[in-house]
Amino acid sequence: MGESTGERNGMLRVGIAGTGFIGAVHARAAQRAGAHVVGVAASSPASARDAADRLGVERAFADAESLATDPDVDVVHICTPNHLHGPLASAALAAGKHVVCEKPLAMDAGQAASLVAEARASGLVATVPFVYRFYALVREARARVAAGGIGAVRLVHGSYLQDWLATENDDNWRVDPELGGGSRAFADIGSHWCDLVEFVSGDRLVAVNAETVTAVPERVTAAGSHAFDVARSAGGQRRAVTTEDIGLVLFRTAGGAVGTVVVSQVSPGRKNHLQFEINGADASLGFDQEHPETLWVGRRPSSELVARDAAFLDASAAPYSVLPPGHPQGYQDCFDAFVDDTYRAIRSGGTEAVDGLPTFADGARAADITDAVLRSASSGRWEEVPS
Repeated sequence: MGESTGERNGMLRVGIAGTGFIGAVHARAAQRAGAHVVGVAASSPASARDAADRLGVERAFADAESLATDPDVDVVHICTPNHLHGPLASAALAAGKHVVCEKPLAMDAGQAASLVAEARASGLVATVPFVYRFYALVREARARVAAGGIGAVRLVHGSYLQDWLATENDDNWRVDPELGGGSRAFADIGSHWCDLVEFVSGDRLVAVNAETVTAVPERVTAAGSHAFDVARSAGGQRRAVTTEDIGLVLFRTAGGAVGTVVVSQVSPGRKNHLQFEINGADASLGFDQEHPETLWVGRRPSSELVARDAAFLDASAAPYSVLPPGHPQGYQDCFDAFVDDTYRAIRSGGTEAVDGLPTFADGARAADITDAVLRSASSGRWEEVPS
């Protein structure tokens, strides 16, 4: 794999395709990691120019395809609607670019597997931002499970609840299966939950029994509505909804544990409630990403809250505690850490040098779980998750 001029000079040159909420998060993280954001692409040249001005970026690319193959770009961040992820990632890899691709990695498990093969063949770094891995206390929980501190894992359970699509006047491109894929709530946020609990527990889901619910069967179309916008589509055309608002999943793991997760984008008052609990034979661990400064540790005689304090965390967790204890860290800090680790992998020659970095293989894993959930919801039976 040849080095670009940007890599030789020690400053990676980054292009960001997609400039909505998550594109801006990527841009900030890239800049904080010391990269040069060369330019952005959006849904139109005018939108790209507006975003470039807003983000303090020089170039506004005419389209995402041009950005993904431009010789002045070393790393392509793909933050577009889901149906463009696969084609853009493939084009960027073919052009010799490292890739950071938002999840879902692809529209289906087959396309995701193809992208994994392309990334491996290229020798390039290709990652997916499962950024909740980068909370310091998530790393602490993982270390405690791996060290046997809670005993054999018996039960894993939790939820990921949001409310930004709770009414018929809430709309977004993710609702359209042509743009977002056959699964919405589970592919969008359930995938984060599953990645997180597999990462922490060191175990894998092997079978699922799922039910999906479209609680809002019709929505009023609001073209161009961004994620987390307040309902504003009253007066538009009504359309039928075919993707799920809610997912209920029972599962079994390779290690013999059982579990359940509830996923919803229609739970009023819940903004981004990602919570899990792992019950072992000797102790339990609980984490809530809306309150990420503590890890609950439960034992039969007593329970405790472990605070984020690098001086007392496992060596694998301490580097992700970047502020003094009592100074809250949050989602952007996780994203910054993910991007910094991705760039460190690029500079060091591969993802193997960076522990816990989510790659295209993890993105494909999420696609396999999502596919099994949809199959189970359709069949009414337990369905296996490919290994």
